[in-house]
Amino acid sequence: MKKTALVLLLCFFSSASYVMAQTSNPEKYKYNFVVAKDGSGDYKYIQDAINAMRVFPLAPITLYIKNGTYNEKVELQAINTDVTFIGESVDKTIMSFNDYSGRGKMGTFDSYTVKISGNRFKAENITFENAAGRVGQAVALFVDADKAVFKNCKFLGNQDTIYNGGEYARQFFTDCYIEGTTDFIFGPATAVFKNCVIHCKSNSYITAPNTPKDKDFGFVFLDCKVTLADEVTKMHLGRPWRAWGKSVFINCELPNRIAAEGWDNWGNPENEKTAYFAEYENKGEGFKPKQRAPWTHQLTKSEAAKYTLKNILGNNSQSTEKEWYDL
Repeated sequence: MKKTALVLLLCFFSSASYVMAQTSNPEKYKYNFVVAKDGSGDYKYIQDAINAMRVFPLAPITLYIKNGTYNEKVELQAINTDVTFIGESVDKTIMSFNDYSGRGKMGTFDSYTVKISGNRFKAENITFENAAGRVGQAVALFVDADKAVFKNCKFLGNQDTIYNGGEYARQFFTDCYIEGTTDFIFGPATAVFKNCVIHCKSNSYITAPNTPKDKDFGFVFLDCKVTLADEVTKMHLGRPWRAWGKSVFINCELPNRIAAEGWDNWGNPENEKTAYFAEYENKGEGFKPKQRAPWTHQLTKSEAAKYTLKNILGNNSQSTEKEWYDL
């Protein structure tokens, strides 16, 4: 046998052995982890548990997080797919850090407390906090994963609390509490917020969508309740970070200090031709459809009927499968 052919054959068997090692014997890998600050779990730090996980796992991985305030900057990389975080209780399981834009060479997108990039991520019963205070942009959650779900979670911060990243990512927040000051829900992802409390802490803007032109949906709020701090006198529902930004509020409760015009063009009248901001059957003293900015929309019944989870977030290929956004 010629030397070149022998080398190629050896490379083939070596590669085959590597693939077999990566895909066989799933039982030898660990799929359940416990983090506890008191040392009663597998790890004391969340990042240590993530670092111990098998990348691209052969089965879903669950990380149970016991009560405590975990003061650490956490990243779940794109190679860490199919991971679920479950906290012991939402008010006592807290992931907190205090980075912010302008701290050294740090920018907005480095300021996160938690960054989630692994697809098919789920979280339940956890508080995500940026504790930097009112110092400018300071992200609590940076999520650019596709098919990411957050249930019964809290997001605490000020400006830029949640960055919904990933131009073609889909994300679902249900039964959550989100607070902030300016543009505190922002980014290009398609994200649905259902049965959430949105708490505003200053005269500013709730959403700053950065929706790509070819996407039908940006941020969609279904059956949510908007609340305002006592010092807030005028709050806008959103403004377009990029020209084609989209935000829609459907059947949401709006307090009386929501700005009558509802929306803002971010100082650029040209955005009024491209941004899509809409409402349907909202309620409360802050819902004043006849006074809304004339370039925004009040949906018809048939238009509103398109805003279903299936249409916005997609569905599994087989109708018998559980939808990815169901925890």
